[in-house]
Amino acid sequence: MGTKRNYQKELEQRIEGRTGKERLLLHSCCGPCSSYCLEYLSAYFDITVFYYNPNITERGEYEHRVKEQQKLLRLMGEELGVSFGFAEGNYEPERFLERAKGLETCPEGGERCEKCFELRLEETARHAKEHDFRLFTTTLTISPLKNAELLNTLGCGIAEGFGLEYLTSDFKKRNGYKRSIELSKKYGLYRQDYCGCAFSKAERERQKKETEDETVFGSVE
Repeated sequence: MGTKRNYQKELEQRIEGRTGKERLLLHSCCGPCSSYCLEYLSAYFDITVFYYNPNITERGEYEHRVKEQQKLLRLMGEELGVSFGFAEGNYEPERFLERAKGLETCPEGGERCEKCFELRLEETARHAKEHDFRLFTTTLTISPLKNAELLNTLGCGIAEGFGLEYLTSDFKKRNGYKRSIELSKKYGLYRQDYCGCAFSKAERERQKKETEDETVFGSVE
């Protein structure tokens, strides 16, 4: 068996000793997850956040998350003395639903999620290519529920197809996820409890109901 790659170490080696700030297109899934990534990477890169998340299948939820992302960029930018760029992709949930077709009952983290990651990374690479970014990455690896190896494999493969470079990462390492929670509280960000798609929302509601039922039944005993 091969040695498991340490994507956080790869990232540290990539940025070690940098003297100039290279342009980076950072795909963001949401404000809270991007908070630590922005704090960490802003010392090394000139960052533009690309918000493309067609998996969010309720427009109101989508627009709320966009505003929270923009709020974070403004507040954190002012505090750090950094000017973050922002680009919003098209809101096109039909593309996500087409990719998810036939995979509706897959568990979270399964093949449906892989198709979703692939769609978002492809669109990020396309935007990077069209706007002269050589380097791109995503905030998705900060989640303890997301497979960093899968995301990095997809990212590198997509980057190669577009003639770009993908910045490998595992942002959850070095307490990155914990720090994102702290920053979310600091900036008063809305933290959702599901990824955004109708399928994850239904799964989350089912889990909540099971927890509530256990509480009720437990109190009777």
